Amino acid sequence: MNKFREWRTQRKSAIIVPTESPRDDLSPRYETDPPQELDSSTLKFGLDTIHESPDAIVDICFIHGLTGDRDKTWTAHGQSVPWPKILLPKKLNARILMYGYDAHVTRKSVASSNRLINHAQNLLGDLTADRGLCNASSRPIIFVAHSLGGLVCKKTILLSQNAAEPHSRALFNSVKGVVFMGTPHKGAWMADWAKIPASIFGLVKSTNLMLLDILQKDNQLLDSIQVDFLTMIRRLREGGRSIGITCFFEELPFPVVGKIVTTESATLDGYDIYSIYANHRDMARFASDEDPGFKRLLWQLHSWTAQVGKKAPIAILMEAFVN
Repeated sequence: MNKFREWRTQRKSAIIVPTESPRDDLSPRYETDPPQELDSSTLKFGLDTIHESPDAIVDICFIHGLTGDRDKTWTAHGQSVPWPKILLPKKLNARILMYGYDAHVTRKSVASSNRLINHAQNLLGDLTADRGLCNASSRPIIFVAHSLGGLVCKKTILLSQNAAEPHSRALFNSVKGVVFMGTPHKGAWMADWAKIPASIFGLVKSTNLMLLDILQKDNQLLDSIQVDFLTMIRRLREGGRSIGITCFFEELPFPVVGKIVTTESATLDGYDIYSIYANHRDMARFASDEDPGFKRLLWQLHSWTAQVGKKAPIAILMEAFVN
């Protein structure tokens, strides 16, 4: 009986928050492969242009999720280069960007104290500056966001919509579509994460509880972002402008833990919904252009890019008049 009580005590305190995971990984491999101390000089934060196209008609920006990495989140097993850099340039006429931020809620040394809104503010500022310097402030932009990155993306668009400066509002005016991959729109993570053994995560010295708090059920900030985002989409549609929305959810669970983001949480009613035959981590990693998940994602990107490439009727009439 004493041993049982001891086990229950350890189980209740086994997991509060997950620790650093450079591979965006919740796999038990950490039992034999513990996280290493991160060198600040190797951290990949901010924007990185992985493909430049002089005649690009659209920007595509990738945003990783919780405990993710600007490159590794999008890199398939056994490969060293992110798939957007390998697979997309030959498929789409687009400039491809990747955004990195400190999404490690725990770290062996010091975890960032930034909240979700801070990451959204930084993303808005970085994109505004980058697109302005490239004379592309009005170029249409598509976001592809994994996990927590979807929440950062939604908050970034909302901040741009309400920005006081015209150059900051330009991003909102340019958004063409958003692909959400395993984004917890309804914030149901914490109940699932409580089941994860502490041995997966290792020791913790510093914790950013503020970042993880938004993923708890009934979190008011999460609810506010969701309501404000859907309200914005509806008002735009009523005004004659549409922003494409597509949601992907994970088909496969992790052993013991199960699905990290449920189908209900990862999807939005009334919008395109697709599954990817992978767990939460691997759903963002495509090994080839034959991967069914990649084909589904590519179709969405191609569809929105094609709409951008089509000339509006007024432009066609003006060309005919001039000629």
